Amino acid sequence: MPRADLIVNLVRAGTQGDQKMFRSTVEAIAAEERAKRHTVLADRLEENLRAATPPAKPLDVVRSFDGGHGGLLFEIQPRRPLSSMLLDEQVQIVIRELVEEQRRTDVLRSYGLEPRHRVLLSGPPGNGKTTLAESIAHELMVPLFVVRYEAVIGSFLGETSGRLKRLFDFVRTHHSVLFFDEFDTLGKERGDTHETGEIKRVVSSLLLQIDALPSHVVVVTATNHAELLDRAVWRRFQVRLALAAPSLAQRIAWFERFQGVLGTSLGASPRTLAIKVPAHSFSDLEQFCQDIHRRYVLALPAGNIKQIVAERLAQWKARPGVPSPEG
Repeated sequence: MPRADLIVNLVRAGTQGDQKMFRSTVEAIAAEERAKRHTVLADRLEENLRAATPPAKPLDVVRSFDGGHGGLLFEIQPRRPLSSMLLDEQVQIVIRELVEEQRRTDVLRSYGLEPRHRVLLSGPPGNGKTTLAESIAHELMVPLFVVRYEAVIGSFLGETSGRLKRLFDFVRTHHSVLFFDEFDTLGKERGDTHETGEIKRVVSSLLLQIDALPSHVVVVTATNHAELLDRAVWRRFQVRLALAAPSLAQRIAWFERFQGVLGTSLGASPRTLAIKVPAHSFSDLEQFCQDIHRRYVLALPAGNIKQIVAERLAQWKARPGVPSPEG
């Protein structure tokens, strides 16, 4: 049975003729029922909602083998908890607050409030933006939908905006995390004289669709080039976080964790490795440790971990284009 506050909203919308409230309430109920795996009921709610406002094109959302979104999204079952990430303390606090708001939506709504659900992540590549989106979905126990730009961006006038509408129509009735990686691909500055009128219309359409999303859909966007984003994009997002390259303390913690996973000493202290390893992102750290792990497993049972670490370190230092980490 739907929550009491949603039933009250539905009755209020009906008596007041508030179509916007009616649609958002039915979408929230459908999302809740789908989360409970009541898919037949959720589908019937969506079908009746579409029938109430006939679309310009038949079947905006078609449920089929493609998951119902026409291949516009990748659906990922999240597996990485927030505790697996080495985040700055302030970033971790903000994300945990966001998760709490989403979990206790009924309390907020009883006071006329909605949880925050729009997140913008910026920072250099390889520092956890995608992983953080997955971790938010994991904490909320909802699917992660990743936008497929190659399927969304069309070559004909108006095609991209139409596909975006279809995408958003789909996610509105799913309690989920919607992830836009490289968000500057779609959210470019409209004042850029090098961009076409079509791109500017797409940005406008995208921002309107994000504004209209119900709060049970958590939108997470990520960009490596925050300077390219349209100025109007920033104010759409209630949570804005910068994910920086790992600090010395985070690199030390990373090697301490890896040593625990390996179950043996690395032949050098985590601090020494954190200073010596030429890694400028969490992605580099992960690749370096996986490299060691592979060689160690293949060298068992007589593997010399100290020698393996020394060899990997020499190879990594010789790689082109790798800056030394800052302390």
